[in-house]
Amino acid sequence: MKSHTQYLWLNTKVRQEFVNITSQVEEAVKKSGVKEGLCLVNTMHITASVFINDNERGLHKDFSQWLEKLAPYGIDKYQHNLTGEDNADAHLKRTVMGREVVVAITNGKLDFGPWEQIFYGEFDGQRKKRVLVKIIGE
Repeated sequence: MKSHTQYLWLNTKVRQEFVNITSQVEEAVKKSGVKEGLCLVNTMHITASVFINDNERGLHKDFSQWLEKLAPYGIDKYQHNLTGEDNADAHLKRTVMGREVVVAITNGKLDFGPWEQIFYGEFDGQRKKRVLVKIIGE
């Protein structure tokens, strides 16, 4: 059994953004030499997300608008924000969008459905954050 660990570092220019990290994860799989196995991709921060979906700009805008309705930024009603923080909404958005994804590796490649891509979702950005890519298999 082989194991490979790699970290991706992201620093978004805006507070909320979706970044396609599929190519970086594919490169990590290639580097690992694993032909059959699993790839875990997980954000190491509690105000960011990793998820799989379609790489379609309109859909990403829909996600942003929907999340903003669920957990609007900059309001005083959050108990977390009463402690001097201003990112309670980011914690809630991360919970909705998820912490990690696991993708099968088949014949040395990520085994996706037709439109699937891996995204990093940032909800409290403009600072450096880390994503773990852990690959195991044969």
